Amino acid sequence: MRQLSEKISGIAASATIEISNRAKLMQREGIDVISLSIGEPDFDTPQHIKQACIDALNRNETHYAPSNGIPELISAIAKKIREENGFFCRDDEIIVTCGAKDAIYDAMEAVLNPGDEVVILDPSWVSYEPCVRIAGGKPVHHALKTPAFQLDDSIHDRISPKTRMIVVNSPSNPSGAVLDKASLKIVADLCEDYDIFALSDEIYEKLVYGKEHISLASLGDMSQRTITINGFSKAYAMTGWRLGYAVAPQEIIRQMSKVQQHSVSHPTTFAMFGGVAALNGDQSCVEMMRTEFNRRRDFLVQELGLMGYETAPADGAFYAYVRVEGDDMETASRWLNKAHVAVTPGSAFNTPGWERISYATSMERLGHAVSRIRQCR
Repeated sequence: MRQLSEKISGIAASATIEISNRAKLMQREGIDVISLSIGEPDFDTPQHIKQACIDALNRNETHYAPSNGIPELISAIAKKIREENGFFCRDDEIIVTCGAKDAIYDAMEAVLNPGDEVVILDPSWVSYEPCVRIAGGKPVHHALKTPAFQLDDSIHDRISPKTRMIVVNSPSNPSGAVLDKASLKIVADLCEDYDIFALSDEIYEKLVYGKEHISLASLGDMSQRTITINGFSKAYAMTGWRLGYAVAPQEIIRQMSKVQQHSVSHPTTFAMFGGVAALNGDQSCVEMMRTEFNRRRDFLVQELGLMGYETAPADGAFYAYVRVEGDDMETASRWLNKAHVAVTPGSAFNTPGWERISYATSMERLGHAVSRIRQCR
């Protein structure tokens, strides 16, 4: 067989999916594995959202749709951005995608040229670097300062004439940290001073506990320099729907649309009507899930603290990021093989010595997981 793509061969598989697959294999073998490794809400999609999709199917909304998304969903997103995120956007500054991950990929392809540098804040979600590399860019990692996981002026050392983009993720996957206004202002100033773009991944924006979520694009003139990424998977328990979106200056959206047209064409037509119902419908379902996540967060962080573990500021998302002694890969393997608890090692997020524990599971299962980890120490 001829040599396959060197570009793709050099990219690691998703660590979170790999570990989840290992846990599922053990479960199929009859082992009671508690999987705390995947970022998926354990709730069902709210009924009114499912019903909107069913209604769309019954209306035969099963044909091709506009490549950037159906008008009803684009209008709902524009309204949501103006009212909740604090900046103005037009309909032609929005694209609906097959999940937030797809929006990130499209954005990288649309903006980056070969050799362009992208600053990634660590700990960082596993797919940022591969998306940069696939688009021909060069990832440049910058470690956030612990224990607060906020930015300081040391990020200036990562900026070069080749810097094209800074990736921001708040609330953070994996740390759960929420960037404060001072940190976001540093990013905004860098973008203005050096004429670079920011990609702001805000997929966990509705899952914040005791802190304020601030959209980067709402600061000054940043709406013209920011690609805001969001979606429906986390807040509305719609992971399998594969529905996300991006808001950006018109020219970037135009380029992203080309990528979408020549790859997936557009998101699933009837799924987009579910997205309309999610944004325009009753939001109490979101608050119910957020309240339950907060309850689990309090329990897990307290129990980990009693075991002597240090955790990152778990102010958002549904993760506890835990510092461990020794090799985090070895610790994760030991927890999986001996305690039958699956977590994701921090090395996957460019921060060795940590473990990401998802609390997107029931209190009962969390309690069992804590007991198993305690016995495995």
